[in-house]
Amino acid sequence: MIYVTGDTHGDIDRFKDSQMKKVKSGDTLIICGDFGFIWNGSRKERSTLKKLDRLGITVAFVDGCHENFDLLESYPVEEWNGGRVHRIGKNIFHLMRGEVFTIEGKKIFAFGGGHSQDLDFRRDSENWWEREQPSHEEIIHGIKKLEEHGNSVDYVVTHEPPAALKDCLGVDVLERLEVHAFFEEMIKSCKYQKWFFGKCHIDKHIPIKFFAVFATVTPLK
Repeated sequence: MIYVTGDTHGDIDRFKDSQMKKVKSGDTLIICGDFGFIWNGSRKERSTLKKLDRLGITVAFVDGCHENFDLLESYPVEEWNGGRVHRIGKNIFHLMRGEVFTIEGKKIFAFGGGHSQDLDFRRDSENWWEREQPSHEEIIHGIKKLEEHGNSVDYVVTHEPPAALKDCLGVDVLERLEVHAFFEEMIKSCKYQKWFFGKCHIDKHIPIKFFAVFATVTPLK
């Protein structure tokens, strides 16, 4: 079974939550950005990653706005279930932007990245990376991958929501990025059953196809 949840922000206790009891050995858990367990490369962090790797589940995540992209991009790039990933461990994978993965017969389009709401506080620190914001080249890559699949997938997993949903979510889009325009075009041109995103830190269904996820662990079926 495939499950999807929201930002974990390096909190190992999320994996002890009652919601996580749904995820059994052999299942795949997709995290909608801000994985957070790749942040400082410390001994404690490496130990935590080993614990996650031994859970018996596959953990796959898109990147969010709070990742250490220098560390993340130091991991080897491999192909996994039809798309490119950074392999973090035996059972932990970073789903690279604009790839389509076939997991348990389901096609999933993954596109991480976004815009930090706390950019003004982090921009001049060592805890912000410009690469959090998707590049034009990554967007073009995503367009081509979708075209290869006939602009039809089963699920879309992103960190950012489409900007058109901001009123429904009660949040402001402080800066309109090129990726927002890309997502708006996807809404019109692509076929998909459901679209999941994690940035807003809420659990909310926006009829018909959109799902903001945070603490919930939702099966894809």
